[in-house]
Amino acid sequence: ATLGGKDTGGMNVYVRDLTKYLGRLGIHVDVFTRSQDEHVPHVLHDLGCWNRVVHVPAGPETPLPKIELKNHIPEFIDGINSFAESKAIKYDLIHSHYWLSGLAAGELGRMWNVPIIHMFHTLALLKNQIAKSPEEIESVLRIEGEKEVIALADKIVAATTNEEQQLKTLYATPKEK
Repeated sequence: ATLGGKDTGGMNVYVRDLTKYLGRLGIHVDVFTRSQDEHVPHVLHDLGCWNRVVHVPAGPETPLPKIELKNHIPEFIDGINSFAESKAIKYDLIHSHYWLSGLAAGELGRMWNVPIIHMFHTLALLKNQIAKSPEEIESVLRIEGEKEVIALADKIVAATTNEEQQLKTLYATPKEK
């Protein structure tokens, strides 16, 4: 997505730059995202050598409120699995970002028998502690989803020692994760 929008900031930059770096090391990366525009090609090769973005149709190919995206996770999982099968790709691991993708990663990790590494980028319980209005409060659905991702992930990436502490304190994330 174009950077600078409401939901297109730091995480997108992180994923893009990590993917390009891994490509320079000769590591193939497919970045899967839900297709939000039927006019954008479903496969883009714009992340450097070895890497691509795959826009997976899951629900209407339009932007949707985050709370509605959970309903399309099964279709997203099926689309990713079908893509992998059609290309005869066997992935070595899944590195998911944000809680919704973490939920999809859980199912794919079980199907493919591969480890899951997850990075949240933001945490609902922390956001709720600093929310200034009711509109900024994150849903119970997201909080429960984050807890589920913590349980299913093999490892959690914390970008800072503060985030590591928040994961331990707010979510009781085991240190070994």
